Amino acid sequence: MITGASRGIGLQLVKTVIEEDDECIVYGVARTEAGLQSLQREYGADKFVYRVFDITDRSRMEALVEEIRQKHGKLDGIVANAGMLEPVKSISQSNSEHDIKQWERLFDVNFFSIVSLVALCLPLLKSSPFVGNIVFVSSGASVKPYNGWSAYGCSKAALNHFAMDIASEEPSDKVRAVCIAPGVVDTQMQKDIRETLGPQGMTPKALERFTQLYKTSSLLDPKVPAAVLAQLVLKGIPDSLNGQYLRYNDERLGPVQG
Repeated sequence: MITGASRGIGLQLVKTVIEEDDECIVYGVARTEAGLQSLQREYGADKFVYRVFDITDRSRMEALVEEIRQKHGKLDGIVANAGMLEPVKSISQSNSEHDIKQWERLFDVNFFSIVSLVALCLPLLKSSPFVGNIVFVSSGASVKPYNGWSAYGCSKAALNHFAMDIASEEPSDKVRAVCIAPGVVDTQMQKDIRETLGPQGMTPKALERFTQLYKTSSLLDPKVPAAVLAQLVLKGIPDSLNGQYLRYNDERLGPVQG
């Protein structure tokens, strides 16, 4: 299962997984349908199954997990890729009820929905004849501050800890989890940072890094992190990396960097 599958890293990840393993069936979840439809046209409904809903909708997720259980009896892996960046503003500006509601919405998407997803899927992951792999898309913002990104960074830091908790609680011969920071990737999120979220909520100095990466064509192609995520979910998370946070180009990932 891949969340946030309709664009960016998620869309490329679906392509990479299916093209690298022609026996797998990918379930994709996203809020917008266009990209999902295009993937199904390209690969067929027998290889790519999609559902359109907000990942915070627990009842819809429960229904999807039950559908997978009835049709397949197992789930070999999850890539929790869906996420949001907004609100982007300084802590001193986050002083209204509306601001706190924005933090709550971000945590619902970036963290609580993932806790719910994992809890629902654990029995199916343990039913896999392989080790059930859980791959979280984290961020460098989880381990260092970015101006105006406190909500986002905190949610990703919580995700890193959640991976450690899974590794601590679940037998590693049944389930493993890992957090991967994908680098600065050429996606819609980066466009939003440059054009709207950044100018509204970041200092010009903090925003400059992202605009320069764009101007110098230094943003990563989504294929780069997608290749790493695909190898982890298809070939398995090494036991030595269970519960860890790593950048996409960490040497400990070795051959999974493609």
